[in-house]
Amino acid sequence: MQNSDFSSHLLKWYQYHKRPMPWRDEPDPYKIWISEIMLQQTRVDQATPYFRNFISLFPTVFELANADQQQVLKAWEGLGYYSRARNLHAAAKMVVQEYDGKLPESYTEIIKLKGIGPYTAAAVTSIAFNKPNAVVDGNVIRVLTRYFGIEDDTRSTKTRNKVQEFANKLIDYDRPGDFNQALMELGSEVCTPSNPDCENCPIQTGCVASKMAKTDIIPYKSPAKKKPHHTIGVGIIESKEGKLLIALRPENAMLGGLWEFPGGKQKENEPIQETVERELKEELGVEVKAYKELMSLKHTYSHFSITMHAWFCTLLSGTPKPRESQEVRWVTREELEQYPFPKANKMLTEKLIKEP
Repeated sequence: MQNSDFSSHLLKWYQYHKRPMPWRDEPDPYKIWISEIMLQQTRVDQATPYFRNFISLFPTVFELANADQQQVLKAWEGLGYYSRARNLHAAAKMVVQEYDGKLPESYTEIIKLKGIGPYTAAAVTSIAFNKPNAVVDGNVIRVLTRYFGIEDDTRSTKTRNKVQEFANKLIDYDRPGDFNQALMELGSEVCTPSNPDCENCPIQTGCVASKMAKTDIIPYKSPAKKKPHHTIGVGIIESKEGKLLIALRPENAMLGGLWEFPGGKQKENEPIQETVERELKEELGVEVKAYKELMSLKHTYSHFSITMHAWFCTLLSGTPKPRESQEVRWVTREELEQYPFPKANKMLTEKLIKEP
């Protein structure tokens, strides 16, 4: 199959099979940019309601740039990978200040914005500005390694570069945005990780993996390293007035700019109550007594997993000070809803709000 045939077959398929999405066929580069940032590490169905809400709150780059970071993080709450939201907010300020509120059209300029890497730069410039920049994501890697019969480890930079070279050669210069979206759509809907629907694939006639019956072993991805697991103890201190203490995570730390109940990792052979008491002394400079467990929960992050134990604590002595956080604040249970929390802590806040 020639490159032109690959493109024409793919685009014809896309015309009839593309899924409706609120950002698809959208002429506003700002909205395309927002959608691409949200779709990093996030499924379409999960991102869709967040996109609609985010655009209603920040309809243009000017509203986003002028918003308080806490507002942006609250709108992002539950979507995960919060550095995306912080970077998006910072990039919006840069677009307003340095580009008069217009998203840069060139790859070399747009990639200078915080949070925009090679994939996002290619996606936004091709879809919003019709620039022939080929995208390579997990879906594209799967389609092209199968199509060209590439059996090398897709974790390696060499393999990804090889896929990028093929994508660059195949991209349709007249409809680069549609081509990129079609290739990703094909990987998502037809050329799936397991049991691909080869019979309904528009490029099957040229696919090496399909001809050789190797779709079950291509693409090859070497086993991932085992994720470490941590046991975490957090403390819920309640004042005599019924307010709870929350802490603002450091800006440059993981989950920076989000609020949490203070705590930390359990040491080896340390009872969890002692973990909570020690961590609160280290983080806040106070003596507490952990007296009752509210709940425990499991949560998985990209590189590790946790089991979190949340304990009610009595403040014995000292005034809480933000030794390891940006700020500490006393809030009512009802006010917890106003603050952006990581997902694990959010489950705690929801339970606390419901508790009598």
